[in-house]
Amino acid sequence: MKPGAVIVDVAVDQGGCVETIRPTTLPEPVYTLHGVLHYGVTNMPALVPRTSTFALTNATLPYALDLAHKGALRAVRESVELARGVNVWRGRVVYPAVAAAVGETSLPVDQLT
Repeated sequence: MKPGAVIVDVAVDQGGCVETIRPTTLPEPVYTLHGVLHYGVTNMPALVPRTSTFALTNATLPYALDLAHKGALRAVRESVELARGVNVWRGRVVYPAVAAAVGETSLPVDQLT
């Protein structure tokens, strides 16, 4: 990144999304590395609990409703987003990276039954 850029990593609690991120605190929320300002305060959603709850609900409710109304198989077949989230289906590894990591052959999503 260019000097003067700013990184806010909301996934810092889980290891972060940026190689140069490290957890920070509210008293010392930022640090500069390679000219880039880093903000890595852990558990950022807890700082705005009502807003973060609405954001999470708005982002996930449509998928939950699809699963409830259509059933898992139809919902996954009709939603690329849900299909990308399937790691294991009825004992078979679906997600190729997970399959490779455990020495299995992945089951393509279009072959789910």
